[in-house]
Amino acid sequence: MQAIVLAAGEGSRMRPLTSSRPKVMLPAAGKPFIEHLVRRASRAGITEFVFVVSYRSESVMETFKDGGELGVRIRYVVQEERRGTGDALMAAEGAAEDEFVVINGDVLTDIPSFKKIMDVGGLAVAYKRVCDPSRYGVLEVEGGRLRSVKEKSPSPPSDLANAGIYLLDRRIFDVLRDLPLSERGEHELTDGLNSLISMGSDIRVAEIEEWIEIGRPWDLLAANEELLAIEEYSVLADVEPNATLLGRVSAGRGTRIRSGSYIEGPVTIGEDCDIGPNSFIRPYSSIGDGVRIGNAVEIKNSTIMDDTNVAHLSYVGDSVIGSDCNFGAGTIVANLRHDGGDIRSYIRGEEVSSERRKLGVIMGDDVKTGINTTIYPGTVIESGYRGRPGEILRGWIEVERGAEF
Repeated sequence: MQAIVLAAGEGSRMRPLTSSRPKVMLPAAGKPFIEHLVRRASRAGITEFVFVVSYRSESVMETFKDGGELGVRIRYVVQEERRGTGDALMAAEGAAEDEFVVINGDVLTDIPSFKKIMDVGGLAVAYKRVCDPSRYGVLEVEGGRLRSVKEKSPSPPSDLANAGIYLLDRRIFDVLRDLPLSERGEHELTDGLNSLISMGSDIRVAEIEEWIEIGRPWDLLAANEELLAIEEYSVLADVEPNATLLGRVSAGRGTRIRSGSYIEGPVTIGEDCDIGPNSFIRPYSSIGDGVRIGNAVEIKNSTIMDDTNVAHLSYVGDSVIGSDCNFGAGTIVANLRHDGGDIRSYIRGEEVSSERRKLGVIMGDDVKTGINTTIYPGTVIESGYRGRPGEILRGWIEVERGAEF
């Protein structure tokens, strides 16, 4: 079976985390999200992948090359203009087999669910029951058959969210070619499904068990919780005496964990990191390569990307931190409202509810905070920001507000 993976988009709702990488390359449990997808799909029986790429495509292609290191074959096609999911699939027409699985690059399901979809026979769409269907496109289903796909609506007709995984054949290309642009000015894959139904095609539905989607920056925290609990772990680091590693902790080659540090898994730490002394890393934290965690620093339930430095006496909780950042000594990230309510954050500059009781900061790449900085819950800081000593940061922090040196 062949899989066509739609991985061309930037992921504008994930800004500023996607300023230097496509959404599918954001890390979850120490690996690019799309790598988890390939590993699971291959264990379900998919051996050939076609990646449709566009935004920052070089980061995907240079990381995975021909797929040999993952034991699969990967080919690449480029979506020249990003005009929707249908347009992305059309870009792969020349590489498509007679039957194939289409997977959105920002979703992940479990191995048995992948197998269930592949074994349906004919055309099929995966769905997941959700509590808030207004956030998703939803399926209208009758007798196990798809009747229509409705895009996001304040009054969705069902709670069956379109999971972004499809079993299709080459008929979809003929349909997509004849479709007009949607209201958003895009070619939508879901419009193609509705057109197939109107022409009499039988499309079955398959309910999946696990569904991880990274549609908002804080979804990476939920992905960490799901994936770190089941990842394989090994300690290849240099662990000094009086350092404690408790539970499922992974630490890569070249990493040094200094005396007095306490790491409580599940936690993953990359290669060539320097941890401690006397640092505390709490469960569900994912730390990239080349990261420095200083003396008396506490990290809790957070993702910290490559080559970031969190200086001594700092606290980072329930946060997503980009690469090449530097925390001035004593930087404190608040992650809880005093009234215990849901924390509001920002997507593309617009204030929204995160639907999380605990959320710290979403920080882009190459951010530097001054010493003794305080960051309010739900704050988003754009890439390249330069802070001042003693600063209080709250809201959507633009680069223009930073200090110039």
